[in-house]
Amino acid sequence: MNIGKTILITGGAGFIGSHVVRRFVTFHPDCLIVNADKLTYAGNLENLKDIEAKENYVFARIDIVSKQAVFELFRNYLFDGIIHLAAESHVDRSITSPDEFVQTNIVGTVNLLNAALNSWQGEFRNKLFYHISTDEVFGSLGNEGMFTEKTPYDPKSPYSASKAGSDHMVRAYNHTFGIPVIISNCSNNYGPNQFPEKLIPLAINNIKNNKPVPVYGKGENIRDWLYVEDHASAIDLIFHHGKAGETYNIGGNNEWKNIDLIKLLCRIMDRKLGRPEGTSEKLITYVKDRPGHDLRYAIDSSKLQRELEWKPVPDFEAGLEKTVDWYLSNSTWLENVISGDYEKYYDSMYSGR
Repeated sequence: MNIGKTILITGGAGFIGSHVVRRFVTFHPDCLIVNADKLTYAGNLENLKDIEAKENYVFARIDIVSKQAVFELFRNYLFDGIIHLAAESHVDRSITSPDEFVQTNIVGTVNLLNAALNSWQGEFRNKLFYHISTDEVFGSLGNEGMFTEKTPYDPKSPYSASKAGSDHMVRAYNHTFGIPVIISNCSNNYGPNQFPEKLIPLAINNIKNNKPVPVYGKGENIRDWLYVEDHASAIDLIFHHGKAGETYNIGGNNEWKNIDLIKLLCRIMDRKLGRPEGTSEKLITYVKDRPGHDLRYAIDSSKLQRELEWKPVPDFEAGLEKTVDWYLSNSTWLENVISGDYEKYYDSMYSGR
């Protein structure tokens, strides 16, 4: 096999990361794709079973918080590019365990930056450190306006503050050391393989099993939803054609109130499961709002659409139907994730490595 570029994708066993890994392995067969993942609760190699035997794919189980492990990985592979997705990302978990978010999202990012700096030794031609961030670093919007690449940072949760900190470190390494970097900030992703603590897969699973569907407050919070494969296509485009030093916003142009989204999901699930319309909606249960819950996020992705000619493909209802179909057709995957059986398997396979 003649290898072109060697690309490191961190967090590649996770929800978004697995879709990015699959796309790069499939669409760029001349590149060696190294997937580095700690395999925490949200990282699942079952997400990649269809490409795990590909000649241009390698998996490495490492924790990016370990400087030694990161530097060893960079010694084993001469990376031309890094696509950094590994992160703690669930806001509720950041409220109960903020320390973990600081370690993974900030310290882990700095370890990768230092390893890249050491590996590249100032030879930055055809090199790139691409850092994947979130729209939550911008804070919360009122009823009008959208986040642009120039919106000031105003993070409101330990999660978004840790991501903002990592963004600042990436930009600092670009300014101070000259490392070529790109940052993208995306809106809420949905689609296959998402861990069922997030809103859409949680609702799908609970509706399927006739369990209460929790909705924070009155469900008035608004999010911009982006189908995960659209996000992966944007990452591919930005990595290969984006301009170093730039930031790109990736959004779905698709704002929904949480309660309206859940009601749409209930209607789809009733139809898919052969239930009378309105059955699933009775499962909606309003719960105490999350502390500091941001009201609204909305991404202006016009720069990405204009400069790199990207646009999100499916309409939301079509994407949601595809997502529901996937979860209903992959009940074993869902059961393994919820039970934690896959984690036991990894512990037996990778303990001591």
